[in-house]
Amino acid sequence: MLIKIYGSAIHGVAAQTITIEVNIDTGGVGYHLVGLPDNAIKESSYRISAALRNVGFKIPGKKITINMAPADLRKEGSAYDLSIAIGILAASDQILAENIHNYLIMGELSLDGSLQPIKGILPIAIQAKEEGFKGIILPIQNTREAAVVEGIDVYGVSNIKEVIDFFNEGIPIEKVVLDIKKEFQEKVNQFPFDFSEVKGQETAKRAMEVAAAGGHNIILIGPPGSGKTMLAKRVPSILPPLTLKEALETTKIHSVAGKIGAETSLMTIRPFRSPHHTISDIALVGGGSYPQPGEISLAHNGVLFLDEMPEFKRTVLEVMRQPLEDREVTISRAKFTVNYPSSFMLIASMNPSPSGYFPDDPNNTSSLAEMQRYMNKLSGPLLDRIDIHIEIQKVEFEQLTEKRKGEKSETIRARVLKAREIQQARYQDLEISYNAQMGSRQIEQFCALDEVSFALIKQAMDKLGLSARAYDRILKVARTIADLDESENIFSHHISEAIQYRSLDREFWNV
Repeated sequence: MLIKIYGSAIHGVAAQTITIEVNIDTGGVGYHLVGLPDNAIKESSYRISAALRNVGFKIPGKKITINMAPADLRKEGSAYDLSIAIGILAASDQILAENIHNYLIMGELSLDGSLQPIKGILPIAIQAKEEGFKGIILPIQNTREAAVVEGIDVYGVSNIKEVIDFFNEGIPIEKVVLDIKKEFQEKVNQFPFDFSEVKGQETAKRAMEVAAAGGHNIILIGPPGSGKTMLAKRVPSILPPLTLKEALETTKIHSVAGKIGAETSLMTIRPFRSPHHTISDIALVGGGSYPQPGEISLAHNGVLFLDEMPEFKRTVLEVMRQPLEDREVTISRAKFTVNYPSSFMLIASMNPSPSGYFPDDPNNTSSLAEMQRYMNKLSGPLLDRIDIHIEIQKVEFEQLTEKRKGEKSETIRARVLKAREIQQARYQDLEISYNAQMGSRQIEQFCALDEVSFALIKQAMDKLGLSARAYDRILKVARTIADLDESENIFSHHISEAIQYRSLDREFWNV
């Protein structure tokens, strides 16, 4: 008897329905699995055999042929255990299979018949809905994630026996229903950190506000213990809240990577990723034998924080150049190509010298030549993609012990939101949505300068040793500062502040 069961395969951040054909023939004995399965799927026969015996069923001693179509697409992982097991039972008439084609079935089996969670459930559920399946049956740990998708019944099971009883005896499985809009609104403003906890560093906090308002990449330069990491961790709390569309995009990526917890249905705050400096280039941008999203894709719609940036391998940093520009990563293999979105805000931090201290600090032990070698670890093209460079001084004792709380993230966020609304209205007919995305044409159109501003930026270029590449960046940042002031035009004080955010282009740092 031939039975067709439906599962799903992940390709990039999308899913593709897989038809699992199970045919049982009385002419011989054997177990044949075809359709480009990987080792985890080939090993499924052992898990399925033990699981079925432990719930009172068995694999029949006949010739079993299982085809996973389309046969030219490689199938990976242990998520097909439940599909194959149910298919074998149905094809051998051990259970009824009248309406089995209405459901997409996925799950990894344990030897006792219980189910383990699997990756990529959100894109699987989205695809199942689009293809008209009545419901999706999967491990109970994955149900909240799948229930984000409206219009399809989600059934969570903890043991294969529940699935058998559902088809064989009509014993219902409880459907999981989630009010996604309510849950999204409840959690969208919950943050573990707040800017009010940062002592002093008013200049740095202002730079962070400007960066958040315009979506600008930023690098923090300062001695150890000055608060660089503390500031970076609080940036998500002042960024605009995720829209429902952005939340779904972000959750899909984390779902494919297996980063969604059992209690999480939808990511409601912007991700903050902080990889260690020993990370490889593949781990950062994604890839591998079986491609997975890297850190820059896990930071999509959020923040990628590179602490101690010069300590990262130069090859690792250089592979970010294209994703920073295109806001997506393309991973090509001989037989397929996958795209992962990677629109993130880059925050980097570094010490000003190998010893960690500024040259005018009495504790500094680095020579100028050593400092220049240290700075040369960051290439010009990479720094060219970082709009704001801000120097951070150590916090004085009086500031550290001050009882007065700083400005709350909620207050800063309100200003950022106002600036973003202005930008969205300005770019409503364009393919960009905030200032950092402006190209040369948009800069010329939206960053016109009066005579005083033009003279000021010219003087800065000549006297402060600013590089030519700084010109466009200064104009973009000035446009954001003007938006924070709710000013239609860019004035000299906007240009002046923007110039202050180009520390690495000044004579001392320009190595």
